[in-house]
Amino acid sequence: MLDQLSARLQKVMKFLRGEGKITERNMAEALKMLRMALLEADVNYMVVKDLEERIKEKALDQRVLDSLTPAQQVIKIVRDELTSILGQEAKKLKFESSPPSIFMLVGLQGSGKTTTCGKLANWVLSLNKNPLLVSFDLKRPAAQDQLKMITNMLKLPFYELAKEQIASPKNTLKEILKHTKNQSYDPLIVDTAGRLHVDEELMEELWMVKNVLNPTEVIYVGDSMTGQDAVRSAQLFEEKIGLTSIILTKLDGDARGGAALSMVSVTKKPIKFVGVGEKFEKFEVFHPDRMASRILGMGDMLTLIEKAEKEADMREAEEFARKLRKHEFTLEDFKKQLVQLRKMGSLSQFLHMLPTGGMFKNISTMNIDDKKMVYFEAIINSMTAKERENPKIIGGRRRARIARGSGRPVSEVNQLLKQFFEMKKMMKKSQFQKLLSDLPK
Repeated sequence: MLDQLSARLQKVMKFLRGEGKITERNMAEALKMLRMALLEADVNYMVVKDLEERIKEKALDQRVLDSLTPAQQVIKIVRDELTSILGQEAKKLKFESSPPSIFMLVGLQGSGKTTTCGKLANWVLSLNKNPLLVSFDLKRPAAQDQLKMITNMLKLPFYELAKEQIASPKNTLKEILKHTKNQSYDPLIVDTAGRLHVDEELMEELWMVKNVLNPTEVIYVGDSMTGQDAVRSAQLFEEKIGLTSIILTKLDGDARGGAALSMVSVTKKPIKFVGVGEKFEKFEVFHPDRMASRILGMGDMLTLIEKAEKEADMREAEEFARKLRKHEFTLEDFKKQLVQLRKMGSLSQFLHMLPTGGMFKNISTMNIDDKKMVYFEAIINSMTAKERENPKIIGGRRRARIARGSGRPVSEVNQLLKQFFEMKKMMKKSQFQKLLSDLPK
């Protein structure tokens, strides 16, 4: 996620940290590096220009120059300004005080709009809501079939349009509203028509839907991987029909980050959610401050903690913490932690939430194969209880037997054991003692 931009901006931060004193000369060099990083990440030129001017003005303030840690002050300024252009703070989805709330999703074809309807419905379930989904695309019957399939997978209610209803769209929309209220559904999530490009016919249709439904939120769904094309489309949708918020899809595949960093400034509308994977649960509330910190290599520990609290078995976590303190953890404990990590999602995404400095130096840049976690589980499952308890007894013959039982090569058995012993050795070092002492007792 935003890997290319993050790597370049971290070079700027490293350059600033290496400067004992901030001057106009080295600040100009840092701003040049920052400008190139953002432009190459496909960030809107006017957004880059405005950001650069604000950072320069604040960074060359006399109070910053005279401070004991000027480089750190400038880095904080960069982070704060990035947070500002991303939207400053997380904005909540609006709900009506008198249900039902109506969420109208708009966007171009191929942006992930229909899948996002399912993700949004799945998310509101966590708020104890009872969503109803409907596909209102008068030109593409397949759109209704696609959303119906998604609702079946999620076991959610779906309002299916009959052929005769398509002929009188305004009356049909009123019928949908009446059905929603009568059945006490809340919210109503409406998937609308999309095209490969913006045209007048599409906008007239969307304007009609908006006028009849009077939605609580008109949400633009944009494909972050299309960069400035997504930004320009969002701008047109805002001008033609009016938006209240944005959902960015495919942020997990966006290495550049131009859309995320331009969208809020250009449209003046907040990004409220981001899609970070194909599965329906890969849908997150957008936190500008956390995203800015992650881009600059400062990690995103709050999101990591929230994921852990949501997915982790707290009793197992406390028991694991106790064993870590006493250096008693075994391969069986190691396997349980692999299972917990898999529940939290991709290991590579997990590592990208860690800061890039201190004890986590270089860890977030590791090339992680998520399949390895599954393979390591299989290898541990092929061991006897005695071997899991005391892996030092695993010699050549045992390793060959474990490899055959797990269907993995001996080299992977060796790799697992090597990493396990290195982990135990690392946990005994003094730099981890304070961290361990703060873990649950």
